[in-house]
Amino acid sequence: MQYIDISKLKTNVHNPRFIKDEKYKKLVKSIQDFPEMLEVRPIVVNADMTVLGGNMRLRASKEAGLKEIPVVIREDWTEEQQAEFIIKDNVSHGEWDWEVLANEWEEDFLSDWMTDFSFKYEPTLDPSFNFNDVTAQDIEKKQGELESRFEQGKEMLNVTCPHCGEEYFIEK
Repeated sequence: MQYIDISKLKTNVHNPRFIKDEKYKKLVKSIQDFPEMLEVRPIVVNADMTVLGGNMRLRASKEAGLKEIPVVIREDWTEEQQAEFIIKDNVSHGEWDWEVLANEWEEDFLSDWMTDFSFKYEPTLDPSFNFNDVTAQDIEKKQGELESRFEQGKEMLNVTCPHCGEEYFIEK
């Protein structure tokens, strides 16, 4: 790991994830308050200084006013390894940009690398609903429905629960 001038780093235009407004603002604030946290999770770049992991942290670091940030440079990774890292690094952070995934990524790679990825179970408005009653079959069924919608290109609307802050996608 080394500290690099932030202006030398390039965001990855093919990054399949983003962070929405409120979460992004929290990220900027956390970097302002505790920039040393970036040492634990540095930005990962390739030999060209293009970000493979940490696009949102880079953007937030710029907004936070940092001039240098910790970076790991992976000059030895093949194009496939870089692409694999981008997907695997983003599985649990931010939100998927489905348009970028559909237009910029190979389906074979995604299905291999996103094996641990699962859609969130769709919310219910029934307050008596018990999530402990949800079976693996229920989840698989809902995942199949969501994948089918994605494949059909149906437009989805992002909805945030006002009580818990959980984000869901529903068909427009």
